[in-house]
Amino acid sequence: MTKDLSRRAFLARSAVLGCSAAASPLWTPVSFAAAPWDTRLVVIILRGGMDGLDVVQPRGAPEYAALRGALAGQGGVDLDGFFGLHPALSPLMPLWARGELGFVHAVSTPYRDKRSHFDGQDLLEAGTGDLAGARDGWLNRMLQLVPGVEAQTAFALGHGEMKVLAGAAPVADWSPEAELTMSPQAVRLAELVMQDDPLFHPALAEALMLSGGAAMEGGNGAMAPPRAGGGGMVPVAEFAAEQLRGDARLVSFSVNGWDTHRNQSRTLRPALGQLAETVTTLHDGLGPEVWGKTAILAMTEFGRTVRVNGTGGTDHGTGGVMMLAGGALRGGQVHGRWPGLDEAALYDRRDLMPTGDVRAAAAWVLRGVAGLDRAGLEGRVFPGLDMGDDPRLLR
Repeated sequence: MTKDLSRRAFLARSAVLGCSAAASPLWTPVSFAAAPWDTRLVVIILRGGMDGLDVVQPRGAPEYAALRGALAGQGGVDLDGFFGLHPALSPLMPLWARGELGFVHAVSTPYRDKRSHFDGQDLLEAGTGDLAGARDGWLNRMLQLVPGVEAQTAFALGHGEMKVLAGAAPVADWSPEAELTMSPQAVRLAELVMQDDPLFHPALAEALMLSGGAAMEGGNGAMAPPRAGGGGMVPVAEFAAEQLRGDARLVSFSVNGWDTHRNQSRTLRPALGQLAETVTTLHDGLGPEVWGKTAILAMTEFGRTVRVNGTGGTDHGTGGVMMLAGGALRGGQVHGRWPGLDEAALYDRRDLMPTGDVRAAAAWVLRGVAGLDRAGLEGRVFPGLDMGDDPRLLR
């Protein structure tokens, strides 16, 4: 029986013992893993197909204004004289100025033409060339190559899963607003009942630790739930930062809201604001020392069409952008090879042409973070990948 199944079974038993648990279905679980290296790695899956041309705008391209119409006139913050940043991400400009925010443009997975969210996200998280036989995620395969990896203490109550961390390596899960309340008598009873059970006893210990341990609140003896404050992704980022200040070395979660088929000038802004808030919360929560050895990768399943559709939005495309943040990364620049926007340079005459594999950028970061060799990255973590030349994404 897997660790995850043992936690579910624990919940079934704990209900009989007077234990209550609640989790919001609007949240995606956050996955953690402890590992024997010092650099922290955060991988954020941006679900829905983020429009890289609107996020990192090629304002210096002569075709840009005509192709993007009203989207080109919504303003932006200059990055390097050619690219501009969407104004909703302006809170991150201090990171850009310090070289702690960067982007890789015109990248994609090997996924082509069908442009399905489901297949695109599955391929992004599998990290393979196609979906045939993909049963685990690339982050989990990376952990399988590192000796001494063990699960960070955690407790899972969320809906859905992070497929990028699914696999044989030990990983623990947590969802915001998970709450466990037990009286001291119920705690003791649970410990007595489960003390000889090799599956349920560790699950109980994890639940108690994540819920505040033996510390009690007020006069009713209820244990403190995990701290959560703010809205949007703030509780996720706060909890992630707390774990990364301790033993956890790897965190993965997702941010939704990137499918902008209609009124993109209005609908993209909240998602970008949420992403900016997530990164700034991580920055503040980690503190200068840990932030200085943190690498954040934000990746999406595909980009969107170059031309705006009839409803002021953009349709599913191909080439997109990857965001990098953290003190361990070489920011202050837009990495990648820009393909141009003239019609002959577009993919299928409609999408930004991918000039790089998003897996290669991730692989070079993993090499620097975990010290993995190229053969393991190209053969096991991202099977069949050619990493190419080192883009020097890490300091």
